[in-house]
Amino acid sequence: MVQKTKKIWMDGKFVDWDDARIHVMAHTLHYGVGVFEGIRCYKTEGGGSAVFRLKEHVDRLFDSAHILTLDIPYTAEEICQAIRKTLHVNGLTEGYIRPIAFIGEGEMGLYARSNPVHAAIAVWPWGSYLGEEGLKKGIRAKVSSFCRPHVNSAMTKAKINGYYVNSVMAKWEAVKSGYDEAVLLDTEGYVAEGSGENIFIVRNGILQTSPLTSILPGITRDSVLNIARKLDIPVKESRFSRDEMYIAEEMFFTGTAAEITPVREVDDRRVGTGKPGPVTKQIQEKFFDIVRGRDALFSHWLDVLK
Repeated sequence: MVQKTKKIWMDGKFVDWDDARIHVMAHTLHYGVGVFEGIRCYKTEGGGSAVFRLKEHVDRLFDSAHILTLDIPYTAEEICQAIRKTLHVNGLTEGYIRPIAFIGEGEMGLYARSNPVHAAIAVWPWGSYLGEEGLKKGIRAKVSSFCRPHVNSAMTKAKINGYYVNSVMAKWEAVKSGYDEAVLLDTEGYVAEGSGENIFIVRNGILQTSPLTSILPGITRDSVLNIARKLDIPVKESRFSRDEMYIAEEMFFTGTAAEITPVREVDDRRVGTGKPGPVTKQIQEKFFDIVRGRDALFSHWLDVLK
């Protein structure tokens, strides 16, 4: 259950958590036309806090809105400032940040272009999405019966609210079947991504991830690719099949919520030794050192809170 904080930023004003309401006739509630982001703030070495890759996340929010032809009534910098203020107002030094833009009430029906566009930002404490135990020991995953939508049936480079119904159903299916997370294939049968994460495998010492053909360009994914190159780990962005995933030496999910979560088993097949492998552990350790300010590598990724 989400742990409530004090205030939510809505359309330029702070309102009490329990008073942050939208009308039942809000267009986005009925049709899913909205965009959102997931961002994390971390406590850093020395007692401060920093938002991880704030600019990149907010830029992606506006890219998603542009793809959707949704006009957010604020600039990217205004949203960045509102995020910083929302963390400050709530006294939150570490946690999750959810900016969202959505269409309000007015006209009904599919067109409804005269309805107002609203923006809101909520923050709350949130630990590892797939569990602290999963971060340490790895999780169990299942290839889903749901596919990642075709690139021309869903705009896969945008975090659009309604598109996540597919991911929700994949997640429900996996958890109900006794697994922790789902793996979605693309419409040609290649490994695409998790229900809310990107996927990496290690084969023959090479770190490999699905190309951006039909997946969301994950910011944590990009971070891992940059970290791996700095660590001289060979990387490759290329398609791979589910059976290549089965015989991988290592596998892990990446995402703002999931961070770097190892996968120890997929479709009841042990991945490698069944424990987080050396490449996974090296990248995971470096990632957490960077986001917590213990390593100056990529320090420009941290938006330090004053």
